[in-house]
Amino acid sequence: MQKISDCKIIQVIEVRKIFIKSLSLQHAHIIGAIIAYLIGVCLVPFVIAFSKKEGLVDKPNARKIHTKPISRIGGVAIWTSAMLAFLSLVVMSYYPYGSLLSGILLGSSLMFLLGLIDDIYNLPAKFKLFIQIAIATLVYLLGVRIDSVPFFGGLDLGLWSYPITLLWIVGISNAINFIDGVDGLAGSVITINAITIAIIAVAMTPPNPISALIGFILAGSMLAFLTYNFNPARIFMGDSGALFSGFLLATISITGVMKTATLAILLPFVVLAVPIMDITYSSLRRIANGTSPFVADAEHIHHKLLHAGFSQKKTVFILSTVAIIAGGLASLLVDAETFRTYFVAIFVIVLVMLALNIIKGLTKK
Repeated sequence: MQKISDCKIIQVIEVRKIFIKSLSLQHAHIIGAIIAYLIGVCLVPFVIAFSKKEGLVDKPNARKIHTKPISRIGGVAIWTSAMLAFLSLVVMSYYPYGSLLSGILLGSSLMFLLGLIDDIYNLPAKFKLFIQIAIATLVYLLGVRIDSVPFFGGLDLGLWSYPITLLWIVGISNAINFIDGVDGLAGSVITINAITIAIIAVAMTPPNPISALIGFILAGSMLAFLTYNFNPARIFMGDSGALFSGFLLATISITGVMKTATLAILLPFVVLAVPIMDITYSSLRRIANGTSPFVADAEHIHHKLLHAGFSQKKTVFILSTVAIIAGGLASLLVDAETFRTYFVAIFVIVLVMLALNIIKGLTKK
């Protein structure tokens, strides 16, 4: 009888520990996003001033739509605010030591560094692709991988796991970079995608609060950046911000969504519909025209909308709406409760974005 009682006491203690840890992670989601935003919104002006002083600006040309030099190293503020948010959670004892987290943070930091070097020195496209594959290979070896699909009763990808994982990580990382051509567009889509993946990661069975935490912190960092990136932009995220953010979206979609229920393998494709559509369209068009898919041009979806007469703000509104609808569909595929949570979260995010736009307009006047 004593042994049975001891076992029950141990079980109660373990359940209590799990509950406390889960509660802490739920707090960490919101706290992490707020910390990332506050750090980022204070840091961006310093990055703008530094980049102008050092000449690290994006100059106008025939392919670009801005008419004056603008800071192009916004990724420094995005990466720094995200990492300092994680460090703050360590100090506050909220940090979720868990599987795959270190690999994601390491890989995303390497992607940021690659992008930053490219922002400064303009690296060759093939060399960047080679380094991206190397970074994706590293995180694959650390356990971030698509190793099976739930169809046909569960299909083990075997040797195909490696190329499919690389294609997803490198593809999504570059897809985010591709849509970064209109003030506020990439930042808005990243914020919506990050929140969507985070909510789904918590709702799935089993949940993945660590992936959700990364999503919330990324969203907080991106909202801080958007404070200065809405049209007319004072700073661009550059390759450093785009590759860092795209890598995080790609990896947390694997760890937080794909490794769960049957339909989960399809959810990231729905959530990330805007960047996937753009990179697919752009690559196929370039190949059909006999040019390299890595050669930049002014024929992306957002360029088409601009050529059709839409302003930058209307273009951002249209593509952000598509991202919101796609995220809503993905959350609805999980369950009704997830969709309700998503609706509330997106409503808050949209209000914040509108407030940032209004405040920026007032301060501009």
